[in-house]
Amino acid sequence: MQIRVGKQNFKATKIAGTLKIPHESKERPPGQKPPHQKKQTPRILTRQKWFIVLVMASIQPPTAFSTNPVRPPTAAGTVVLSSVCKAYGDFVAVDNISLSIKPGTIYGLLGPNGAGKTSTLRMIIGITFPDSGQVSVFGEPLTLAHKDRFGYLPEERGLYKKMKVLEHLLFLAQLKGLSSTEALKRAQSWCNRFDLSAWTGKKVEELSKGMQQKVQFIGAILHNPELIVMDEPFSGLDPASTVVLKNVLLELAKSGKTILLSTHGMDQAERLCHSICLVNHGRAVLEGDLSQIKASYGNSNVQIKYDGDARFLQESRLVQSFNDYGNYVEVKLAPGADTQELLKLASAGARLSKFEVMEPSLEEIFIDAVSKPDPSQSGSRPNA
Repeated sequence: MQIRVGKQNFKATKIAGTLKIPHESKERPPGQKPPHQKKQTPRILTRQKWFIVLVMASIQPPTAFSTNPVRPPTAAGTVVLSSVCKAYGDFVAVDNISLSIKPGTIYGLLGPNGAGKTSTLRMIIGITFPDSGQVSVFGEPLTLAHKDRFGYLPEERGLYKKMKVLEHLLFLAQLKGLSSTEALKRAQSWCNRFDLSAWTGKKVEELSKGMQQKVQFIGAILHNPELIVMDEPFSGLDPASTVVLKNVLLELAKSGKTILLSTHGMDQAERLCHSICLVNHGRAVLEGDLSQIKASYGNSNVQIKYDGDARFLQESRLVQSFNDYGNYVEVKLAPGADTQELLKLASAGARLSKFEVMEPSLEEIFIDAVSKPDPSQSGSRPNA
């Protein structure tokens, strides 16, 4: 049997479930004597080791990784980014971002399309490497030895469509070192939790987008990772499945797992996240505890539910802007506006069923932050 390892071909002999691979030999012209060599013994590789040799021969180890053993986590953040930058040619995707994610919390990485979120996520788990700055995980610089402590759900589908659901999950679990027995036990338990038990014998391509998303999520957490990185985890899910996933994420955080969440769903981020980093044009424009960020904006919003005349919304002396949701309206007060004066004006022409002074929503903070022009940026940004 011929095996190609890197750029070399070997003739392998199967011996009792193993593969015997002799050392490389080169053909010599007729009559030429072989050079003096020490006697070499053949290498015996099991099937598993043979597979690893084939894979590793085709992959150059990244220089940004070291192979030092992982030490126990320290009191520092599970993830710490220090002045991280990443460019693709002349395009700067991530520009000097620093952030810190505490253990056992849900952290939101938010921003508009092309802001640099996915590029940041990929550097955190070592898919790509920063051009400058440092990524630290579990209290030490990121190394190859950390990879099995990560669980990653990418935004794009990463499933083999022709594989059956249960077979796929077992495959992913065993890649992370689980035994077949333990992998089967965990896969069946999670499939039951996500109402997928009746679909485990189906091929991935037979499932809906939402079901595929649930399979991919299960595959990301089967090996019980300490850091779970989720890029748009709620994509394609119906309301019932969204609730199940939300509850699972909360349970994982309470059990001590650290969850890094990137989503465009501001409502979900506001309900789930303890802290956030809002990225725009590759830069962190807001970073820290979500409750403190909201408090810094003050109680300058009023939620009003009314029936009747809405002319009070045009009073620029009191109303800086408003967002009409159909059933109610959220008003941002003008600087120095008196809420009691707005209440009096609104009730004069409309019947009010709700008038509540409140902190701004995360959605409003998001819109306010990303709508500010960045003079250092010009032209459009591709997805990053």
